[in-house]
Amino acid sequence: MSRIRWQQDEVAGVPLKRHMGFVGAVEVGSVAYDGSNRFWIWSTPLQEDVWGYGSTEDAAKAALEHWLVAWLENFRPFFQAGA
Repeated sequence: MSRIRWQQDEVAGVPLKRHMGFVGAVEVGSVAYDGSNRFWIWSTPLQEDVWGYGSTEDAAKAALEHWLVAWLENFRPFFQAGA
């Protein structure tokens, strides 16, 4: 079960093949279908040069979550410093 809450994007009430991922109120990434290449691309606003892809929507979502967990691990000393 994902720790990310996914919300399908839409324009004028029409659902798109794009999902935005949130942890609480913070958008941590998105997954969108690339029809010309036939795969799902994930990206994150937390680091602009990071992206990847998956052969399915679920694979791309899992890859984003895996990257996010690894990226957040870098901040563990900061959050533990006051403990």
